[in-house]
Amino acid sequence: MKAQLVSLFALSVIAVSAQADAGFDLAQKKNCLACHAVDHKIVGPAYKDVAAKYAKDKDAVDKLSAKIIKGGSGVWGAIPMPPNAVSEAEAKQLAQWVLSQK
Repeated sequence: MKAQLVSLFALSVIAVSAQADAGFDLAQKKNCLACHAVDHKIVGPAYKDVAAKYAKDKDAVDKLSAKIIKGGSGVWGAIPMPPNAVSEAEAKQLAQWVLSQK
């Protein structure tokens, strides 16, 4: 029984790690990292800061995915984020990944 629990835990860690890697890989592929970094501001805010700001917002994934698709301005300063050529599913995946950065 103990071995099964350890195996189950290991598989869940691998699955979470794979999802995190997929989010990072998509952010790289879509050039998000040209303006953002996980832990420090470049042009746009650090992903950890975005995650902290939206931590208690139950609609955060929808709000952020809409911003990723349409772009936006005024929330993090004067420099606007341009619209991005991503599908709705990709935008949601990116938003979930951003929100997981803590």
